[in-house]
Amino acid sequence: MSTHAKRERLLLADLLEAAGPEAPTLCEGWTARDLAAHVVVRERRPDAASGAFVKPLASRLERVRGEFREKPYEELIQLIRTGPPRFSPFSLKQIDEAANAVEFYVHAEDVRRAQPDWSPRALDPVFSEALWSRLERMARMVGRKAPVGVVLRRPDGQTAVAHRGTPVVTVTGEPAELLMYVFGRQDAANVELDGDKAAIAQLGETKALGL
Repeated sequence: MSTHAKRERLLLADLLEAAGPEAPTLCEGWTARDLAAHVVVRERRPDAASGAFVKPLASRLERVRGEFREKPYEELIQLIRTGPPRFSPFSLKQIDEAANAVEFYVHAEDVRRAQPDWSPRALDPVFSEALWSRLERMARMVGRKAPVGVVLRRPDGQTAVAHRGTPVVTVTGEPAELLMYVFGRQDAANVELDGDKAAIAQLGETKALGL
């Protein structure tokens, strides 16, 4: 496993363990146990995980998730720590880094930021740049259903267009915070929104951004 993905994986496992199975998360309706089961199924049951994108398979995904939710919580955490089996595409370093560095960062924050005493986490510049690179590539996809134009902006002025249109809402924040925003964690993301007030309200009401 690559450096960023491995670090975020281990941090996520530690946070889930410390929080306990019934702890809340930022994933609506999911406890820490639900989130742990999701991560394990995603990596170890590709036959079921595809239900997240293929509607006819959604019921199968939910059934398999339910089966994993029933496993001992400690076992789920250990499966996350040890990583995917050899037959999983996620066992390949390039795929692991591309797919999991962001996934595990967001889910680690799902656990952290759902706690009342959470505090901002300082990220090293290399990881921050890696998150920005990923965000640039995925911006158009996550913003495709936005009802207004959306520009993602770093404090240093670098931008990525999530949706072309008018009026335009500019979302400013560090790369990690912008990721939380576009992944649907708008209420927990430390960002500033600039633009027409009605457009900002419209964007907030629709929750159009998010994976």
